[in-house]
Order: sequence, then structure tokens, then C-alpha cells
Amino acid sequence: MKEKITIANAWIFQVDDYSINPVFGDIHVEKGKISRIAPKNFTEFFKHPHKVNPKSFNAGGRVITTPLVNFHEHIYSRLAKGLPVPGPMNEFQQILQNLWWNLDRALDQNMIVASAKMAALESIRNGVTYIFDHHSSPEYIENSLCSIAEVLLDYNLRGVLCFETTDRNDVSKTKSSKEENMKFYQECTGEHFRSIFGLHASFTLSDDTLEEVSQLINDNNLGIHIHLCEDISDREISKDIAGALPVARLKEFGLLNNKSILSHGVHLTKREFDVIEESNSAIALNPDSNMNNGVGLPLLGKIPLSIPLLCGTDGMHTDIRKTMKTLFLLYRHLGKSFEDAFKWFRKIYFDQYVFVKRYFDDYPSLQINDRADFIMWDYIPPTPLNKSNIWGHFIYGMLERPIHSVVSNGSFLMKNYELININEIDEYAEIHKQGRKLFEKFKKLA
Repeated sequence: MKEKITIANAWIFQVDDYSINPVFGDIHVEKGKISRIAPKNFTEFFKHPHKVNPKSFNAGGRVITTPLVNFHEHIYSRLAKGLPVPGPMNEFQQILQNLWWNLDRALDQNMIVASAKMAALESIRNGVTYIFDHHSSPEYIENSLCSIAEVLLDYNLRGVLCFETTDRNDVSKTKSSKEENMKFYQECTGEHFRSIFGLHASFTLSDDTLEEVSQLINDNNLGIHIHLCEDISDREISKDIAGALPVARLKEFGLLNNKSILSHGVHLTKREFDVIEESNSAIALNPDSNMNNGVGLPLLGKIPLSIPLLCGTDGMHTDIRKTMKTLFLLYRHLGKSFEDAFKWFRKIYFDQYVFVKRYFDDYPSLQINDRADFIMWDYIPPTPLNKSNIWGHFIYGMLERPIHSVVSNGSFLMKNYELININEIDEYAEIHKQGRKLFEKFKKLA
């Protein structure tokens, strides 16, 4: 039975018609939904800031928003810290071959489960309760997605999962990857999980595979989740192996639609942006990863405003706040005015809101009767807060502060920085055990 919650003295950032309406007051939760919002006077609150019903949780003037969404995650990468990589990583293809493609081949079921646990713990602490994951484990394909889903469900998180289909391994693994995507769609989706079809990148996919996937997604109304022009080599190799560039191939095979996520989009032309714009597909931006891999950065100032822009981490971390702040600063770095940068940031904020609702139509707006999913930032506005200055508070205040508490489906996942009903030490003991196994495998590669 879901608990009854009252959070007192909070700024509640309600989403209302592509704007944020900040309301100060109490938020009441019952049976997994927001049952009532009782407005209060923020100035009056400071006269007696500790006066609160003993059954209520005092937010103390902090800010509550909808939960954060990671639109491009690699849960399978979570254990890849400090590994003895057997070879150089000076270029993108070397990074793939010496680190990531050795890593995904080394994973077994227990390592994947441990990776999912670590990703879940880190995501909760960073206010992320919705995860669009792009998975790869060619030596453990069957049931890998359901294994991840079971872990995320244990932590009361929601996800849109897929398996990375690629032709870089043998034919049987390509076939199994397609089957795993469809099996997850047919058997494991429901209230908490949705399905999207996973593809690695154009340069590791044959025309035959793209044609087969096109049939599957169009028959089942699915989108694709793919790395698109992350590095210039995607363009060069795709041209060599298929005689066409990545976007042209996706268009030719009918793989672009309004449920598709194109991750990175660093090396795209105006004509290719036009194709993406026509399809209403979204681009997931991962600036931290792009800079770490030295592949360049997306042409932020040249992406048509009508293309939905999403925030991802590409498996580097789970902190979507960091991605959002980096994108804002990069846009300013282009010489854009503060006014333009704020408008662009606002666009991304609502692009994400609109896109996640394509998969979860009950993603909340923090209105009465909404599903009770929200996060509390450890931020108390030091100056007056209203609709006109909300983005200044968000960008320069909230994005610099940690997440204080997390509520998912009407229950606390984290309260005052303490994870609820989770023994982190025990969880990390198992995570370390599996990480050590992975480390030993890598030592043998060196």
C-alpha cells in the first residue's frame, strides 16, 4: 500500500503550457498521485520556518520539480572505471575497439545486474528516475534487457530500454540482438518500461540489417535509438561500406520517426538537419562525452529550433544537471546573448518534457491528480522567485545544487539524502565483486 505523504513549505514548479508556474506551499500525495496543493506565502513562512505538522516533511523553502530524464545512457558502462585498457585510445575508433568493444564482450549476467544496480543508485542521487538506456553485451544477449528492467523496477525507476544491434560481431549475434529487442517489447513492457529499437551506428550496420529493422519498427510502431555521426568516422566508413552517409541511410530505410532518438549528432550538415527536422526525430546531446572522446561538439547554434533536443550522459555519469549546465555554457560560448541562451535552454527543457510523454503519457506536470513523481533540489531561493526570473534561479542556482529528496510513484526513494530501504554498503559490495571480475578479464587482454 502506497504511503500518504505531505511535503510542507516547498516551491512547486508546475508545468503549464510550455511555462513553469512556481507555487509555494504544501504538496499532498495519496495513492501514488498528487491529491492536493495548498498555496502559502513564502515571506510568512520565514517567520516560523520550523513550524510544521509533525506528520509532514518540511521542505524548508526548497524547490520541487518534475524528475530528471536521461535520454542516452549506457548502463553497461557503469563498471568501466580504472580498467587496464589494452591499447591506445588516441582516436575514437581506438576508444571503441580497445575499451568499449572489449568491455561489452566481457559482460555476463551478474556484471550487467551489478551495473544496473550502480546506475540506479547513482541516478536516484542525481534525481533521474526515467532512463533511456542503450545496452550492449554480445556474449549475454537473451534476457539481458529484462535483467536490467528487473533491477530498475526494484529501485522503483522507469525506463525505455533497447539492445544495440550491430553487424560488427557474427551473424548469429545480429539475429539475437534483433530478437532481444522484440522480446523485450513483447514480454517486458508495461507501466514501468517502454521499448525502443537499439542500433549501434551506421558504420557497423549493413543495408540488410537496416531493412529488416525497418520492417520491425514500422510493423510495431517503434522508434530507434542510435549513435548518429558521433565521430567523423561514422560518415567516412558508412560511405565506404554502403555508398551512403548515415542520415541518408536512415531515411532510405524509413527508420526516422517521432519516437526515434539520434544520439550525438556532432557531424551533421544543414541538409541532414532538414531531413531530421522533417521526421520529428530527436537529437540527444552528450557534450561531456563528446569532449572526453575528442570528437568535437554539435553545431548547437545551427540546429533548427524545431528539432527536439534532449539531454544524455552517454554512460559517463548519471548527472543530467551537469549536461544541462554544460549545454547552456557552450551556447553562451558561441557568442549568443543571454536572452537567446535562456530561450534556447527553455526550449531544451520543454523538448524533453514533450518527448518523454511520447513514451510515458503520465509523466507529471505537478498538477493535482498527476502521478507523484518529483524531486526536491537543495536550493532555497535567496531572492524573490517568479515566472519571469525562474530560469535564472534554475541555471545559476538549482543546477549548482545537489538533489535533496526523490519521490517516485508516491514513495520516497531518497529523503534528506538518505536512500530509503537500500543498504548501499551491501549493494556496493556486490558491485565491487563484479567490477573486480571485469578488471581481471581486462588484465588478461593487456
